[in-house]
Amino acid sequence: MKLRLLFTAFIAVFTFSVFAENDKKEEIKGYVFEDEIKLPTTPVKNQYRSGTCWSFSGLSFLESEMLRLGKPEVDLSEMFVVWHTYSDKAEKHVRVHGNLNFAAGGAFHDVTNVIRQYGIVPESVYDGLNYGEEKHVHGEMDRVLKQHVDAVVENKNRKLSTVWHESIDGTLNSYLGELPQKFEYEGKQYTPQSFASDYIGLNMDDYVEISSYTHHPFYSKFILEVPDNWSWDEVYNVPVNELSEIIEYALKNNYTIAWAADVSEKGFATSNKGVAVLPAAPSEDMSDAEIAKWEAMPEKEKEKELYKLDQPVPELEVTQEMRQIAFDNYQTTDDHGMHIVGTAKDQEGHLFYKVKNSWGDYNKYNGYFYASKAYVDYKTMCIMVHKDAIPQNIKEKLEL
Repeated sequence: MKLRLLFTAFIAVFTFSVFAENDKKEEIKGYVFEDEIKLPTTPVKNQYRSGTCWSFSGLSFLESEMLRLGKPEVDLSEMFVVWHTYSDKAEKHVRVHGNLNFAAGGAFHDVTNVIRQYGIVPESVYDGLNYGEEKHVHGEMDRVLKQHVDAVVENKNRKLSTVWHESIDGTLNSYLGELPQKFEYEGKQYTPQSFASDYIGLNMDDYVEISSYTHHPFYSKFILEVPDNWSWDEVYNVPVNELSEIIEYALKNNYTIAWAADVSEKGFATSNKGVAVLPAAPSEDMSDAEIAKWEAMPEKEKEKELYKLDQPVPELEVTQEMRQIAFDNYQTTDDHGMHIVGTAKDQEGHLFYKVKNSWGDYNKYNGYFYASKAYVDYKTMCIMVHKDAIPQNIKEKLEL
């Protein structure tokens, strides 16, 4: 009996140890990140069902700029920026006879342009939720505004009325709320313009956008040909290795980065995995048996294997030519605006950038995710940085 009890106890301990070891393996399955640089940011917000990532990420970037400069933390109103951008976009859309992308999308310069011209207000003063929703749901508003400007362009009266633009602004007021002309914040009275100058205190002219494509000369400025660049603002152009150098220099010197990128790649995990990578097919240094097994797989199985992301994977070496081909063939498009706030290493020592998203607390990293250097090199449309976040040798080439 004692022997049986002893044997039973041994089996129980052994079984527990095996399960514990399996649980441990399960815990470390996939990518494991250790933050190296994590710069100050404001809390993650949620754009929800609206195409306003550019406003959320652009303002997040400027909120971090305030923190970098020792200014108080503030939650700025994304919908104040959206209201003005839609209104200005409608004016231009009609001016060019409807030959403009009139939609919810935008760019980082829309944020700085609005603040420069109209000022800004806190979220607590203007949340843009005037239509019976607790979160941003813009499908109806976007459609109504589009139909409205299309009717104006169609011009059945053979001339524009004197109130067409007022009616656009009226629609924006109905959905987002009337814009505040004066407001109180922390015991002081402000206008949107005085809040921008006296409380925010950032010079919008200090911020520049940078891209990397070969269909324009390097170290020049060009209009980035994407639909959401409705205002036709210009970006600076540098080689991809210098774009990467700017990102790393900025983060090492306490500057965050507004990041516009394509997120349509299968390596961009929108689920709980919280990682964006650019997997490469297995290299030839696999064993004969392994490479034979890989080559025998159907293409769908190969793809499934590449994007399981249950462990760190080899990634593609990104070239300038790859970037250009992807852009020219619409494989890289202006999908999403985000905010790079730091760096991390995975368990194999590979560099990743820590990215603040605007989808709320949607994953295991509380709304942040990690993008590999390869992914950022390949899929970056453009970035916005403070001029001083650019290495001096590159600034001189850009004549900044």
